[in-house]
Amino acid sequence: MPASSLDSHAPKLIEQITITARLKHFSLKTEKSYLYYIRDFIRFHHMRHPREMGVSEIRDYLSSFALHKHIAPSTQNVALSALLFLYQQVLQIEVPFIEGIERPHRSQRLPVVFSREEVQKILANLGGVFYIMTSLLYGAGLRLNECLHLRVKDLDFDY
Repeated sequence: MPASSLDSHAPKLIEQITITARLKHFSLKTEKSYLYYIRDFIRFHHMRHPREMGVSEIRDYLSSFALHKHIAPSTQNVALSALLFLYQQVLQIEVPFIEGIERPHRSQRLPVVFSREEVQKILANLGGVFYIMTSLLYGAGLRLNECLHLRVKDLDFDY
């Protein structure tokens, strides 16, 4: 078979990323997040293929988060994880330790905590499913997504 017909059947980069993520049993959220940052990385470098780029391009992209986009450090970490996944798992290219990445500063936000009275006032204005969900969020310390995905089998009524 000629080489050109073999190339037409080779999966595109985005397909390779999706296949590799699914083989590694990544959650759908992680897969979507990684695809977003990989596409953003490629766009940031004017649609160059990642094989043509290296550590300096990764450093420039990640540093732009701190310098221009003013994002949270955890967002930069997700983008770094996505790029390491791309290079190491999908493209099979070993990436050395990347030095000199500009890191965003952590914001000094204080958590908002309701008093018991405030929680009681909120719950008094809710009913039905919203009351149950809000009570679970507050009483069990669940995140919203955890509460939304709860099933009856997840609850221990005897306890």
